[in-house]
Amino acid sequence: CVALDVQAACRDTTVTQELLKEGFHRDLLVKVELGEDAGGCAVAAQVRLPPGIYVDPYELATLQQHNLTKAVLFPDVIDVEAPEYLARDVVLLLFLEPEARCSRCFRAAVPVHARYHRPAEGTWEAWVVLGSPEVLLCCCHGHLSAECWEPAEVDTPCSSDTSSPCQWYSTKHRPASEELVLRVPVGLREHSSLVCALTLLTTGLCSALILAAACKYGHFS
Repeated sequence: CVALDVQAACRDTTVTQELLKEGFHRDLLVKVELGEDAGGCAVAAQVRLPPGIYVDPYELATLQQHNLTKAVLFPDVIDVEAPEYLARDVVLLLFLEPEARCSRCFRAAVPVHARYHRPAEGTWEAWVVLGSPEVLLCCCHGHLSAECWEPAEVDTPCSSDTSSPCQWYSTKHRPASEELVLRVPVGLREHSSLVCALTLLTTGLCSALILAAACKYGHFS
């Protein structure tokens, strides 16, 4: 009965995520509605990005300079040119802003980019699955219900504007959310020979045209 009571008391916290725009360059929108009032607390969503999707740290730094978003990347060095099969997971800690008309509602968005994938067999797309974000609270001047929140191992300040340490808390239950799927266009593996032949032919033709133009119009001493 105690376990059921705790679950009932904590299940109201919900988190949703959406991918806005189309193509390889999208915006990840995260929205959280807390199950209790957390006035004075910083609210963040910890998102694990699989190898097929990434946040550009240089773009993120520019957005933070203009106060358009606040986030921390782990690790903070990311190879933005690597394909999906050579990349690794990235953890994004996205600081959420309160919504004006709802005291328990928070949201934030950050640009994300899909990586190139290997050609697939029998399908034109690869799936990149984003699991449900973990909701985190940092209450330097407030108190949270011990039934719903527990200390989290997050080594970062309460906001991206300060370096002072603060204790983060995570929900003891899994927030209500579904997995988000990004469909990335890929080539067909059975077309590999045709693509290689056309690429070689095009490269040879272009090289011949450049060489012909250089011989015709070039000035050689």
